[in-house]
Amino acid sequence: MHQLLIPTAFAPPAPPRDLPVQALHGETMGTTWSVRCVMDDDVASLRPAIERRLERVNAEMSSWRAGSDLCRFNRLPAGGAQMLPAGFRSVIGCALATAAATGGAFDPTMGPLVDLWGFGAVPTVHDGPPPDDEIAAALGRVGWQRLRFDAAGRLVQPGRVALDLSGIAKGYAVDLVAEGLEAVGVASYLVEIGGELGGRGVKPDGSPWWVALERPGQQGSPGYVVALHDLGVATSGDYRRRFEHGGTIYGHTIHPRSGRPTPPDIAAVTVLHRRCMQADALATALAVLGLPAGLDHAARHGIAALIVARDAAGRFIEHLSPALAAMLD
Repeated sequence: MHQLLIPTAFAPPAPPRDLPVQALHGETMGTTWSVRCVMDDDVASLRPAIERRLERVNAEMSSWRAGSDLCRFNRLPAGGAQMLPAGFRSVIGCALATAAATGGAFDPTMGPLVDLWGFGAVPTVHDGPPPDDEIAAALGRVGWQRLRFDAAGRLVQPGRVALDLSGIAKGYAVDLVAEGLEAVGVASYLVEIGGELGGRGVKPDGSPWWVALERPGQQGSPGYVVALHDLGVATSGDYRRRFEHGGTIYGHTIHPRSGRPTPPDIAAVTVLHRRCMQADALATALAVLGLPAGLDHAARHGIAALIVARDAAGRFIEHLSPALAAMLD
């Protein structure tokens, strides 16, 4: 039987029973998006505003668009500075705060390593891991501590730093779409972008927006289902993007200290947080920290997290942080 995870403050009023649950979907950020919501008007009226918000994230933070604010910053010469749009600045602020809190396990300056390993904007044919000297050179360009804002509030390019926000931008986009829905009076909704989720309210029958937490390798067995009310969920897993060479699996989560993909002992990390942006960054950070450090960090900071690990025999073992275990019903 599935175990149910219900936020402690879960008591939202149900919309009128005669209102329908409507749905929209589309593509963005190299993945898909969907919105389910309870509303009386035609849900199609929401599409233009949703797509404008998603386009804003792409225009500001995409590594794939040469004209994005992020790519323009990456091309600045040493000492150059750039005023960031409000959303971009908010994401950088969250990224740097998470980096400081996790000892750099989350680092927004990983662009050189992400590209080197073939997980960035330039497609790469993998014929093995990069040479050691190229990894060392890329590592020399990485370091969140090098980022700073000048007196005018502009982000300063310290020299050859390449931002990569793929570990936080989708979560931010979920929050931004949710904010837009609430701005036009939609009080009950479920937003999903590339597997990251945010929800609020309940359906007309009073039931919550139930979402099953990702469990790689165990999809056929009972798991955990969470009621998303004023809550975001994000997952980082090596099963999402990876390549294999010589019998070794290289996942897309790269350790900021070694410059190499994290060991395959962590299959996935799921984090629940009121801000999906924060859940997204923390899921990556805990995956980098691994066990037991990731679980210890979650326990010390009250982070609701599910860490799915592999043992020496390849079996999956689930670890719940105390904050997540306390939500079990």
